[in-house]
Formats: sequence, C-alpha cells, structure tokens
Amino acid sequence: MRERWAREQVLGLAPDASSAKAAGGVAKPAKWAATGCDGEAVWGECQGSGRSVYRTCADLAEPAFRCTCPSRKFPCKHALGLLLLWSDGTVDEGPRPGYAAEWIEDRRERAGKAARKRASAAAKTKDPKTAERRERRVGDGLAELDQWLRDQVAHGLAQAEKAPYRLWDDAARRLVDAQAGALAGQVRGLAALPRRPGWPGRLLEEYALLRLLVQAHRRRDELPAGLRDTVRSRVGFTVPQEEVLSGGERVRDLWSVTGSHDTAQELLTTRRVWLRGHRTGRPALVLSFAAPGTSLDASLVVGTEVDAELAFYPGSQPLRALVADRYGAAEPGTPGGTSVREFLGEHAAALALDPWLDRWPATLAGVRLARAEGGGLSVVDAAGDALPLRMGDPWRLLALSGGGPVTLSGEWSPRGLRPLAAWHDDEGTVVL
Repeated sequence: MRERWAREQVLGLAPDASSAKAAGGVAKPAKWAATGCDGEAVWGECQGSGRSVYRTCADLAEPAFRCTCPSRKFPCKHALGLLLLWSDGTVDEGPRPGYAAEWIEDRRERAGKAARKRASAAAKTKDPKTAERRERRVGDGLAELDQWLRDQVAHGLAQAEKAPYRLWDDAARRLVDAQAGALAGQVRGLAALPRRPGWPGRLLEEYALLRLLVQAHRRRDELPAGLRDTVRSRVGFTVPQEEVLSGGERVRDLWSVTGSHDTAQELLTTRRVWLRGHRTGRPALVLSFAAPGTSLDASLVVGTEVDAELAFYPGSQPLRALVADRYGAAEPGTPGGTSVREFLGEHAAALALDPWLDRWPATLAGVRLARAEGGGLSVVDAAGDALPLRMGDPWRLLALSGGGPVTLSGEWSPRGLRPLAAWHDDEGTVVL
C-alpha cells in the first residue's frame, strides 16, 4: 500500500491559495460518499450544491486528477479535499468503482501510446536523410532571420514603438516553417518590449542575443560539444527523453523543490519546477507540458525534499533535467540558501556558459523585505546586498515575514526577482 502523504504535501498541489482554502471546506467526511483507495488511486463522490454529486479521482502515481465538477483548475477543490481526507486516514482501502477503474486504465493506455509515439519520432530524427533536410531548412530559416535582424537595426528602433505585432509575428511564423520553433517563440515575445519603460536598450539587447545565436549556429562545428548542444537547443532541436535517461549526466542528491510557475501560451501550458541539491548546491529545472483539459505533472511539490537521481539534458550549463529514479517518499523540508552576492556569482558563472539564459533560480537565506529605490520592494540580506522584487501582490509575503528574515525562492530575470515560495520558522512553507 502506498504511503499516505502529509497534509502539507497535498496542499502544495493547490494551483493557488484560494483553491487550498476551498479544499479545507470540502475535506469533511460528511460531504463524501463511496470513498476508497488502493495502491494507485483515491476516489469518492462529493455532494455539491443542490442535487449535484461530483465524482472525483486521483491517480497517485503521477499524480493526476479527474472530477466531474465544472472547475477549470487542476486539481480542483474536490480533488484536494479528497486527498486531504486520504492523508488524514479517513479513506479506507477498497475495490475501484467502474468510473475510477476506467479512468486509470485509459491513462495507462494513453501513456503507452505516447511512449510509442515518442520512440517513433526519435527513430525518424535519427534517419540521416530526415536530419539532413531539417538541418538545411533550419539553416535557411536562420539566414533569413539574420537578414531581418540587420534590417531592424538599419531602419532604426524608433519604428518599433508604433509597429504592429505583425512585424514580429510574421518573422516568428517563418521560423516555425523552418522548424526552428524555440526561436519562433522568442521572436514573438519581443512584440511586448516596446510597450515597457526603457524598451530601446532592452530590444537592442535581445536583437544582439538573437544575432549571436544565429552566428553560433552557423559556426556550430567549431564550438565545444556542450556549447554546441546549447545552441541547438536554443534554436529548437530537441533531445528525446529516452536519450537523456540513457546517456545524460546523472546526479543523485536530496533535492529540495524550491518553486513552481505555470505559463500559458496559445494551447499549451508549461510548468517550470525548480530544485536545488542539498549536497551539491546545484540547481535543476523540470518541465512539464499540458494541452487544454489535461493535467500538468504535480509529482514535485514545493516545500518537499526528495532523494532522487536526476538525468540532465546536455549543454554548456546543464539545467533542465528529468527525474530518473526516486529513493523513498518526499518529505517536508526547508532548502539551503545563499546570500545575494553568492547568488549573483552563480548567475554570472551560468551566463558565461550560456549567454541566452533568460531566467535563473534563486534561493536566498535570511533575507528581509525593504523598500526599493523608486518604489516597489526588494529583498536585503544580512550583508546589506539587495535584489529588486517583481511581483504584483506583496501582502502574503509581507504577512509571512512580519519584518523578519525568511528563506525566499524565485526566478531571476532582467526585470527582477519573481518570488515563488518562502519559508519561515513559525509558518513553514508558503507558496506565493
């Protein structure tokens, strides 16, 4: 029988604070009927408003969730409430009802089909003629992008302020046609820069980084192996998961899950989960993707630690990884952090290896909130070094810290530090 999760681990799955609060309202045995569990799943029927009865299931292996309620959040309050009851030991073992068994079996079947599809796609990419055709198409697409970049600078940046989004969208579509999808997303994102303060310098910097990438790809045969892998990844060449698991660098550590952030773009939601190794101090990024109506991977819960071996994707600054093996269940814990100066040193070293890094994880120990110059908030460590914060609503973080020191995790970018989670001696983990 699977070990039951701690209450904190369940609440760590909540997509936001309101969902976690609402889950507490439905985590009452009187609201549920026909509950049960086994080694893989938990299920039950929750009484909704009026005559509504919501059938809820949770696949503990992923984990993944299904509920017949109309909520668009994953997991919804009913799935979280059911897991809270299971965590408390009030859900007994039993045989799966038909709706739960059918859902679990469908998930296993889809997972098998997806694995076969990935294997087939990987086999195609290894075909010499297919690979040669794609290399040629990408090369032609980057040559066209190079000319477009030179035209933007030659015509002057002033036109960009009033240019329609179509200017960047057209360039991005041509990159999609050239099978350079990663670059297409980056170019499309530039359309928002001219609407921000200080945009000319920022836009010129992005154009320069794109031109550097184009030139690096053109001279890829002269680059060290790690940098060549990074360039190919930034352009849009992917490495199959099977190849990463079989041949990627592996690192076993006690990994702290320091933060998670979801971004939605068109019809795909991406979840970034950041980890930091206790022994190595090494950062890692685990990505998952979900189409509309499907669940993102929720197996790594912020505020927990997991003894695991990660397999890293190749590159000059290996950061993205897959969880290859786990050794035991996740446990609540507080990550080790650095000072601001140590973090900036780590970031500078990473940029030296990969100048196209757009974000880097930070875990800062013993920092306090302070008013930043020109308004806004910053975090300041014991040495007086500070980083500006990039956040909309600071009240939860202010309430947690109460003016005292906290351990804070976040994503660092040129626009500042986006807080993701905080740890306080009295309050434990708070996802921001």
